[in-house]
Amino acid sequence: MGAEEGSAGEGAALFVEERQAKILEHIAERRKATVGELCRAFRVSSATIRNDLRDLERRKLLLRTHGGAMMRSKTGQELDSSQKQVQNLEAKRRIAAAALTMIEDGDRIVLDTGTTTLELARLLDRRRDLTVVTNDLAIATLLEDFDSVNVLFIGGLLRKRFHCTVSYGNTWRETLSGLTLDKAFMGVNSLSLEKGATTPDIGTAETKKRMIELSVKVILLCDSSKFGRSSFVRFATLDQVDTVVTERAGEEERRQLEELGIEVLVAE
Repeated sequence: MGAEEGSAGEGAALFVEERQAKILEHIAERRKATVGELCRAFRVSSATIRNDLRDLERRKLLLRTHGGAMMRSKTGQELDSSQKQVQNLEAKRRIAAAALTMIEDGDRIVLDTGTTTLELARLLDRRRDLTVVTNDLAIATLLEDFDSVNVLFIGGLLRKRFHCTVSYGNTWRETLSGLTLDKAFMGVNSLSLEKGATTPDIGTAETKKRMIELSVKVILLCDSSKFGRSSFVRFATLDQVDTVVTERAGEEERRQLEELGIEVLVAE
C-alpha cells in the first residue's frame, strides 16, 4: 500500500498503516483528540483523518466521538493481533532489523508469536538454510514462500484472535521432544527487574517457557513502552535472558540490565 495521494508535508510521507499507528499513539498519550488536532499533527485533510478514525473504530482500537476520538482499551487488557499490529510499528521494524544481525546462515531458531517477531520473519529471506520453529500462523504462512527457510509449525490449542497455538496436553512435548535450537526470539508484553518477562495469558506463558527450555540463547524483542511494567504471568526470569533488543533504552535501564549480564542491543 503506497503513501496516500493528495496530502502534503509530513503526512504524505507516511503509509496509511504508519499514520494510523501514530494516530493511535497520539490518542493513547492524551486519551482523546479532535479531528482538527489530528489534521494539524499529521498535515492531512479532515476527510483523511475521519477515514482513519472509522477504520480504527471498525477494528475496535478506539471509540469515535463527536468531533474526534478516544481510547477504548482498558488498562492491562491484552490487545489482539490486529490491534497490536498497528502499535509502535516503526519501533518494531527497527527492532526486527537489529535482531536480524544476530541470525546466521544455518541457524535453528524459534520465532515466538507476535507482531515484532512477524516483522523479523519478513527479513529472513536475507539468510540461507534456516530452520524456524514457530507457533504463529501468520509467520508460518509467510515463511512458506521462503525457499531458504524450513518451517516446523507447532500444533496445539488455537488461541482465537491471536493467530497462534498454545500448549495443549502432550502435543507440544511430543512435537518438540529432543530438539535443540540455537536462538529463541521471544515477544514480551512487559519487562521489569522485579518480575522479569511477563504476559497476560497462562497458556501463552507455558508455551513460551517450553520454547526457552529448548534454546541455547534467549533474545527478547521488546519495544521501550514495555519496560518497567508487569503482566499477569511470568514466562522468563532475567537470568534466563541473554539479550534484549529494543529501539530505545534509558541509561539507567541499560545499566541495570547489563549488570545482570544481559546484553542490550539498541536498534539504530
